[in-house]
Parts: sequence; structure tokens; C-alpha cells
Amino acid sequence: MQAYARLVVCIAVGAAFAGGVTMAQDGRTLVDFGPPFDTAAVEVRDVTIETVDTALGAGLRIRSGHAEAWPGITLKPAAGRWDVTGFRTLRMAVTNTGGNRVEVGFRIDNPGGDGARNCVQVVQSVEAGTTQTIRARLSATRWTLRGDVEIVGMRGTPGKPAIAPDNIVQIIVFVPKPREDHEFVIHAIEAEEPTESRDAEGFFPFIDGLGQFVHADWPGKVHGEEELARRRQAEARELGSHPGPGERNRYGGWAAGPQLEATGFFRVEKRDGRWWLVDPEGRLFWSHGVDCVNAYSATGITDREHYFQSLPDREGPLGTFYGKGGWAPHGYYKGKTPFDTFDFYRANLSRKYGPDWQAAWSDLCHLRLRSWGLNTIANWSSAEVYGAGRTPYVATVHIGGPVLAGSEGYWGKFHDVFDPGFRAKLAEQLRGKAKEAADPWCIGFFVDNELAWGDELSLALAALASPAGQAAKREFVARLRQRYDSIGRLNEVWGTAHAAWEDLLSSQDLPDREKARDDLSSFYTATAETYFRTVKEELAAVAPHHLYLGCRFAWVNDRAVRAAIRFCDVVSYNRYEYSVAGLRLPDAADRPVIIGEFHFGALDRGMFHTGLREARDQGHRAELYQAYVEGALRNPLIVGTHWFQFADQPVTGRGDGENYQIGFVDQCDSPYPEIVAAARRIGNTLYDLRSGR
Repeated sequence: MQAYARLVVCIAVGAAFAGGVTMAQDGRTLVDFGPPFDTAAVEVRDVTIETVDTALGAGLRIRSGHAEAWPGITLKPAAGRWDVTGFRTLRMAVTNTGGNRVEVGFRIDNPGGDGARNCVQVVQSVEAGTTQTIRARLSATRWTLRGDVEIVGMRGTPGKPAIAPDNIVQIIVFVPKPREDHEFVIHAIEAEEPTESRDAEGFFPFIDGLGQFVHADWPGKVHGEEELARRRQAEARELGSHPGPGERNRYGGWAAGPQLEATGFFRVEKRDGRWWLVDPEGRLFWSHGVDCVNAYSATGITDREHYFQSLPDREGPLGTFYGKGGWAPHGYYKGKTPFDTFDFYRANLSRKYGPDWQAAWSDLCHLRLRSWGLNTIANWSSAEVYGAGRTPYVATVHIGGPVLAGSEGYWGKFHDVFDPGFRAKLAEQLRGKAKEAADPWCIGFFVDNELAWGDELSLALAALASPAGQAAKREFVARLRQRYDSIGRLNEVWGTAHAAWEDLLSSQDLPDREKARDDLSSFYTATAETYFRTVKEELAAVAPHHLYLGCRFAWVNDRAVRAAIRFCDVVSYNRYEYSVAGLRLPDAADRPVIIGEFHFGALDRGMFHTGLREARDQGHRAELYQAYVEGALRNPLIVGTHWFQFADQPVTGRGDGENYQIGFVDQCDSPYPEIVAAARRIGNTLYDLRSGR
């Protein structure tokens, strides 16, 4: 990776509550792999381990298999717990001594840690032959607040550790869902970054009238409403000096590249060993985009009014930006809907662009994207923006409809694809996209997002765990009756004792996974193929000229992906990793792939959560962005990457508490110059890199 100058900024804590500071003076080693370290005390899962001497000192060599989903080790303190009070971060150096890139997970647990709760976890890629330091941050800030201070509704919180630093009961090092064996060495695990302890008096309110953190300053912070107008004028001059990449047609396709058949709509084609999108004019196109190009960024204020320094008068000109929150699938507001909200981002757009801010901002979005080297308005974006016929976009459909009662997932239950209501609801939702279905600027349709695919048996087991009236369960039992001549024969194979087929239908007990594996996996495939086939058929009926871009896999297994490959024009993944250069499809399938989401975030500009992949600072975030997209351009399957998302999430969190520093712009609509510069570098060389020219 090319090196770029990096601005390193420490957020300066204001003096309003700066009294009574105590600070740890140096680092602390939790685990040293030199003598007398005993490998027999290490819990192992599908790995072999041995201590080794290296240039970095003593280490532990881990050779991991791929028979289990999470091969790795668990380290436990001899005294029952580690106490790292006074430190912000745990670090561990990793040297990849194998011949392939490895993803290494580093998890720090309080009692009850399970990978989602009571733990801090980070996963980082380590290329072959390199050493990387993995850091797990226990706190979003370099200071902690003393006393019983309650801060709710935020994934990352200022002054409050994510877990109790004085009660760390285990450290887990693992490889997430590997497809091959790996070999790497981990080195001493140490606490670093001493933290200050501060009295909480004067901390509240901690959000200013523009939605920014009060008790800090940083490059780019807005210091008053009058500064917004100056920023607008300065950006207009900057955009004028960077009109966008050359050699592009009106769609952002490669005007200097080969002329292919012009169909009037986007399509896919493989050329010279690489998959491409082809734009309506027949030019090669690679989708370099950003999600959530919209002006909606509300944060909950119910029970949290004291967080905010100066919320505007509800009856005044900014009163229109108050609202009611009805979406809170996780976090503090779950079960508390509706709750009061305020949208600082839209309020700031109004302050910055005036009464007609919607039209001004929408126009600016197109100018920004072209200037920044981006050519796609990606998922979750506003129809008022993408409908202007100026920048290609993707359409989004959410089905809803009947669910599989026995299923479970982070965003909700899976569809019951055998219920007639599934197809009916899908058709209804697609009919609402008639404008997009006729629009040549629309690349194609994503249908659904991050579904609960589970493992390759989960949806079949979910059908059996559902009530007797569930359509999927009735379909499964009908298929079993067709295969087995009697319930007795099924009992022999499954090791069950059902008296009749009706008993199987009414039972919600699950069979032994291994004994029933053939039938379970077969029905899983039938479920997945029915899902994708139904969507393909209904989408073709409404939008026959548009691409089916898949369902945006997040948690998935090969069996589900194989079904997608059969029916999708493009297979989509939300892939929060540091690289997708090596992404492959099951069975080495040759189909185009698009990345629907990825991001990196840092904590150097007044925010408190990095999102799903961490950067050290804004300069490093830009480097990671460039490396990720360049890796995707080198991958012959990938036809685009879409960054999540256009603007930072609110400092105090959206409905589910996410408050990630992941924007191209902040909550005051100020672009981050580092990542804009990285996107421009990619945009200016996009087609040269993809074509290998």
C-alpha cells in the first residue's frame, strides 16, 4: 500500500470537568508466552499450539484447522480475573507465518461474554509474512468518569468502558469461519494507553446545539452556525476545482473503453477474464458508490433531554425536525416506541442551505459524488436524490409478509417462502417500484438485507420448530411423506418415536442434527431456492430489464450462496473486512459479486464508536478505504463496492443505538477531506486499475 501523510490528532478534553485527574503511569503485561508459560493450561479448539522464540520475543504459534467454525484458543488468568483499570486498550501483535492471509479475532470477556454481550471483540486481517498489532479498545475515550453516570442509547459512550476493566475473565484468540488451515504467531498481550479518571460534575449536557460533542475540539469541528455558511462557500470553490474524473460518459461509464452493445439498461458481461457492469450506452462500468445518500439522521431524546445543550424551540423554524421514533430493534429504545427524536443533521442542512435546503442539498449530492470519484447512489438512499436522472443508483425492496416462526436472526425472523402470502407481499412491494423499474439510471434491485440464513440446517430446523399450521412445516412434512413409506421408517433414520405423521406435524421437538442431516440439508436447499426463484420471477415480471442484485448476505453459508448463484444476476455481500481481494464463491463459481456495505471508522473527530472495522485515525481510515477498493478492483468477480454510509450516524445514536463514525461527511455536513481524497484517487484510476491497463 502506498504511504500517505497522516494527521494524528488527540481529542482535547475541555476544562469544564477536568479536575481530580489520576492516571496509570505505564503499560502492563497480561500474558507473556516466555517461561514459565504452560501450554497445557490453554483451552484449544481445532488448533495445535507451541511456544516459540521470535525477533519480537517469546510467542505462541497457532496452527488452526477449518473443521470448526471458530478455531482458536482461550486464555484465563491464574488469579481468576485480570484488572486493567486505568488502561484504555489491550494489544496483541500477530505474525502470519503461513502462506495465506488470515483473519484473527481478539476477544476480551467479562463474565457472561458470548461474542455479542459482555465482551469487546475485534477482527483484523494479517497478510502472509507480515506482523500486525491488533488493538481491542475498552473505552471510546482516554478518560473515564468517576461515579454512577448513566449514558444510554449509544453503542459507544464517552467516559464509560464498554466492559468492566477490573473483571476480565478470559481472552479468546480465534479465526472466524475459515475455509483453509492457517499458521500464525501471537505475541505478548499487554494493556496500553493509560486513561485519566475525571469527576462527572459538569459533564452534562455533553452535546451542543449542532449535535457535536461539547467537551472536545478537533480539526473540522463547527464552532457556530455562522461557520456553516462559510463552509458551504469554501466547498463550492473546492468542488469547482475538482469536477470529477475524465474519460467518463454521463452514467460514469468508461467512455475511453471498448464500445459494447447498448441495451438502454445496465447489464453484466465478462470481458478478458473479469466481470463488469455495462451501462445503458454500452460502456464498461464499475460501481463505486456510497449508501444512505439521504437526509434522515434522527436521534432519540426521550429520557435523555439532559444530554443536549440547546434543543430548539418546538414551535420555531427548526421545530419541524422533531419527530417520533418507531424503529428500535435493539438497544435502549427497544420496547419503548414511539419515542421523541430530533434530527441534528437535517437541522444543520436547513441552517447551512436555507429554506430550500432539500433541493440545494440534493443538487449538491450529485456534484459531490462526481467530484469525489463516485458513480453510484447505493442502498437506503432517498428517491428525491436518486430520481433526478444524474447519477446511477440501486433500488431497494423489503418484502415483509409471513415469517418462519421457528427462525431467529439479528434483524428478525426469516420468510416463510412456502406461504402464498410471501409471493403476494413481494409482488405488492415491487409494484410500488414502477418508476425505478422503467428508469435506465437504475442499475438493479436489492431485495431484502442481511437475512437470517444461519447454518446450512437452520431453516429446516426452524420449520420443524414452528407450529403445525406453518406453511413451511407442512411442506417439509409432505416431502418427508413422499420420501419415506411410513412414519416408522422416518423414525428409524432420525432416531425419533412419532406415532403418526400428524404427530410430527404437531411436535416442535427437533431431531438429532446428524441423523436427520440429509433431509434437513435437502429442505434447506429447497427453502433457499424457493426464496431466490420467487424473487427472480416476480422481479422479472415488473422490471424485466433490470439486474437482480441479490439479498446482501451478511451471515450466510455455502448452501444459501449456491442457491443465490442459480437465480441472481449479481451475488451481493455486506462484507465488513479489511480486504475482499481474495473473496471467492463456493465451488469456485464464476458469477459477478457486488459489495453492498463496508466501512472503517476512527475516534479522532468527536465520535465514540468506530463501526464494525476500526481505523487509528482519519488518515488511516482513508488508507484502509483505498486498499479495500483497490483489492476489490483486482478481484475478477467483484463489479462494485458501496461504502456504508454517506453521513456519520448521530453522536447519541440512531434508534438501535448505532453511533458510528463512518461518514464521508459529519453531522454538520462537513466532508472528511482524507477519505474524500482517497475516493478521488480511486475514481481517477478506476478503469485503469480494473482493466489492468
